[in-house]
Amino acid sequence: MSAAESLGPALLGRLPSEVRKPAYDRSALRPGIAHIGVGAFHRCHQAEYTDDLLAKDFDRWGLVGINIRPPLLGQTLGRQGGLYTRLIRQNDEVEARVIGAIVRVVDSQESAAPALEVLSSPEIEMVTMTVTEKGYCHIPSSGALDLGHPDIVHDLAIPQAPRSVPGVLARALELRMASHGRPVTLLSCDNIPANGIILGNVVRAIAERRGSGLTDWIEANVAFPSAMVDRIAPATTGADIDTVEERFGYRDSGVVVGERFRQWVIENRFAGRAPRWDRVGAIFVDDVTPFELLKMRVLNGAQTTLAHLGVLGGFEHTSDAMADPVLAAFVRRMLSEETLPTLMPVPGISPPAYVEQSLARLTNTAIRHRNHQIATDGSQKIVQRLLNPIRDRLAKGESIALLSVPVAGWMAYLVKASARFGRAWRVCDPFAERIAAIADRVGSDSQALADAILAIDAIFDPALAASGAFRAHVIAGLEGLLSNDPMGFVGQACVVPTDARLKQPARSA
Repeated sequence: MSAAESLGPALLGRLPSEVRKPAYDRSALRPGIAHIGVGAFHRCHQAEYTDDLLAKDFDRWGLVGINIRPPLLGQTLGRQGGLYTRLIRQNDEVEARVIGAIVRVVDSQESAAPALEVLSSPEIEMVTMTVTEKGYCHIPSSGALDLGHPDIVHDLAIPQAPRSVPGVLARALELRMASHGRPVTLLSCDNIPANGIILGNVVRAIAERRGSGLTDWIEANVAFPSAMVDRIAPATTGADIDTVEERFGYRDSGVVVGERFRQWVIENRFAGRAPRWDRVGAIFVDDVTPFELLKMRVLNGAQTTLAHLGVLGGFEHTSDAMADPVLAAFVRRMLSEETLPTLMPVPGISPPAYVEQSLARLTNTAIRHRNHQIATDGSQKIVQRLLNPIRDRLAKGESIALLSVPVAGWMAYLVKASARFGRAWRVCDPFAERIAAIADRVGSDSQALADAILAIDAIFDPALAASGAFRAHVIAGLEGLLSNDPMGFVGQACVVPTDARLKQPARSA
């Protein structure tokens, strides 16, 4: 085998013995699942579960990967026949496995037509998706379809050539109804609370504007189960690709990297046949909510907290932030004292043990998860990870001193990307320009900054924004985090009683 030979079907039989290979006949595999958003997470998670299922109980559950946003799949997975290497990295350990569940890839960035052809096909019985929070074109604070979103405006005007995920799905369902009428399950695998409900809401909202009986057909033939997914899978680097060639002797442009831990909890509500992922480690339940809240508020809440505060403290990766005693102590206390009391009982899981397990996962030095990557689209994430638990605690008259700090951290992260603060770093967030404009307009006054940002009702529910306690904590947090010593503020927030801090006179940052 040539040192630089590329991964592909012809190479499978000549891979090194230490590289795990698909344990089934790929030539016999037929598509039954379509997945929208074939990025690192899907290839580390749902595609791996499907690969496991095919090895255990072979059936017609091959995956067709679809991207309607960059990157182009044909240039990577397409050239490799859908094959790619999944690396598990745990500190100094590296484990390689070639995943074979993807039978075909479809690039549909220029036109929706290729995606619609796959999604409306009678052979597709399950559609999964990882399109990020903003892909649902919903209003984070309410969960409703954002009718002012440019792509939604376009899709409502030109439904035959949709641009958005909800528009593409609604059109695909319309084509299914008009042709063969076979049922289909649409399964969201994104970190959104009640993601199945949100997906159903946005698709039905478009369908209702189409008429033609589409809404009634969807009610009778389409399921939108909710799901909770978990595995840390950072963006692939050139070093990851080089690792495969150097250690295993072949070239793979589709490498993905993940941690050993994985979890998938799926609401047991399907339309027609569904893959039995529960036979290979997934959990089918009647109600995903307890698992969802646990993961989003603990693990994801910790990630969002460490990402924004970590950048403000000068740390590049999550593991770097966790290695800092101040940040590690802060996030552990925040989760233990303020987040855990907002959770529902979770069958078979001890929440305090889950906190420690989650924080231990974030210390993995081999997972080079950049804080800026985790901070991407923070405005779409803070509602479920931070604002909802804050609302729950305020309703019971309980302290929100610690949970408010990462909310202020998200604000400070975007504010410091403004011209007023020297554009400290580049950010990627749907509200980045709006918050930068606020910072440029009001300057460095923490109270004015907080008031203007809290007035963005697409993120902050007006009732929450009107809370005097919440507002006071956010102002204090923003002032401290925009100061010359943000980590000093975090350390103080972790040890000084809340009331004592709020009684101190406010200062301008």
